[in-house]
Amino acid sequence: MEKRLQELPKLAEQAKKESKKYFTNLKKRTPKNLDYIMQELHDKEFEKTDCLACGNCCKTSSPIFIDKDIERISKHLKMKVVDFVSQYLQRDEDDFMVLKSAPCTFFDETDNTCFIYDVRPKACAEYPHTNRVKFIQITDLTIANTAICPATYNIVEALKKRIPLESNEKRKRK
Repeated sequence: MEKRLQELPKLAEQAKKESKKYFTNLKKRTPKNLDYIMQELHDKEFEKTDCLACGNCCKTSSPIFIDKDIERISKHLKMKVVDFVSQYLQRDEDDFMVLKSAPCTFFDETDNTCFIYDVRPKACAEYPHTNRVKFIQITDLTIANTAICPATYNIVEALKKRIPLESNEKRKRK
């Protein structure tokens, strides 16, 4: 897994231009069953992917903490909301509440587990968002996640094979 994680950013960068073009074309002609296909690809990938063998999302990025997350986690940690926010969170450039540091404060690197797993942020529970309803709305996030999550990279590559799109060049020639 370590070797795969070292190679992943380069693989994702090499596929980025193609993926952006692919999703731009997919948005123009979105199949009605795209969410079902994504759910199927997501489920198939996570039958063979063990997040505990990876943990790269927790090591390298921060989830967005919504107000409900902050209240739930603060209560779980027996902290006042203001103290939790002050100790662990900051506003990012998009005005979202995120962790002050990476790896995640609540991540145990010895076994890739989470100290607050049962009350983790919604963004963590839904990561990598590849099985989300209205998936077509989060393709930019998905492309970004291909550099972090090997499963996301595999799902996007599987989608390209499952729903191949003609290039603009081929359409122009017809």
